[in-house]
Amino acid sequence: MPVNADFQGRTYPPTQPYGVSAAKIREFAEAVGSSDPVHTDPTVARERGYADVIAPPTFAVLIAQQCDAQLIADPEAGIDFSRVVHGEQKFVHHRPLTAGDSVVGTLHVDTVREAGGHAMVTTRTELATEGGEPVCTATSTIVIRGAE
Repeated sequence: MPVNADFQGRTYPPTQPYGVSAAKIREFAEAVGSSDPVHTDPTVARERGYADVIAPPTFAVLIAQQCDAQLIADPEAGIDFSRVVHGEQKFVHHRPLTAGDSVVGTLHVDTVREAGGHAMVTTRTELATEGGEPVCTATSTIVIRGAE
């Protein structure tokens, strides 16, 4: 089954809240090799004007990919995950993700198009606090390889 082009323009309901913790921020910072103490030391973070430690900018991918999973798992979308290649990822941060944040994501399917026998799907995930404060816009393009 090919990717369903009618999914372009679809918006999924907000996800369950993701609790951003200092421990997860520390783990992520270590995994990506960020040694800035603003990610691990609350005192340094407060001295720099933050309420608590802040996440490295790419931390948002953890939450955004949970949102993308709604599309991938939707049987009507026609996406065979075994054929997916991640093509591109962009972030526009409205403010840093901070320990203690409770974030929900709303997934928008911006484009579905064919190129060279492959499908290309671009999604946009709007991450916001449960109170509605915008945190980050994450845009992702996946390529679903066509039949061999």
